[in-house]
Amino acid sequence: MMPMPERAAVLIASGIQLAAGAQSIDLAVRPGEIVGLAGLEGHGQEGLLETLCGLRRPCAGTVTMHEADSHVAVTSLAQAARLGIAYLPRDRRATGILPGQSVFDNFAIAALPRFARVGFVRRNPLRQRLAAFRNRLSMVYGAASAPIGTLSGGNQQKVLLARWLAREPRLLLLNDPTRGVDLGTRLKLYEVFRGLAQDDGIPLVVLSSEIEEVLQLCDRVLVFRERGMARELAGNNLTMDRVIAAMFGQVVA
Repeated sequence: MMPMPERAAVLIASGIQLAAGAQSIDLAVRPGEIVGLAGLEGHGQEGLLETLCGLRRPCAGTVTMHEADSHVAVTSLAQAARLGIAYLPRDRRATGILPGQSVFDNFAIAALPRFARVGFVRRNPLRQRLAAFRNRLSMVYGAASAPIGTLSGGNQQKVLLARWLAREPRLLLLNDPTRGVDLGTRLKLYEVFRGLAQDDGIPLVVLSSEIEEVLQLCDRVLVFRERGMARELAGNNLTMDRVIAAMFGQVVA
């Protein structure tokens, strides 16, 4: 049987340097795969994720998204969103949710451009979308008008995820997406992430502070050390021992 052709990359990062003198990083993210980022805190994995979504400029290198028959450079968070990149931040309280607003308003804000016509927001279709995501993500809240601050941390995270899924992204960048959530919510999010990749073909790049999470969820993992990529692990090589060894600059035979 002839091998299947490799799918074209949705996003390509070439020659990314996160700090002067740091090892350059190359990454191609393809449809339907889940790529993990791991490493000790402050060793560059968060810097790469923020570079991929346009939040920060690297010392060198480029990030491009495939668009029609060409690749377009990602230079800002706003432009990344227009190109179909969705970024879910680590600190949902500080940089994610709008704490004084309702569940509906927190969900709707990212989808408004798709549901506005000549200055008027079509609220009923937005409510229907929220209801659909409530079912899909098993969100628990009393009413869409309830302040989002009254929800559990896990349900706040689900609202943020639904916010970006409503924009039908082409790539999801997730910064420690299960941090501070209970086990039930964590398992539900894993199910959703796998479904997005396998069923919808949406690639995900997941930074996690927990090695078990990237082992369970990801197809391949980039391990960072000293603001560079120390090792890429996949298949039978993707083990706890090898991830930990790469974090400390060691090699497991």
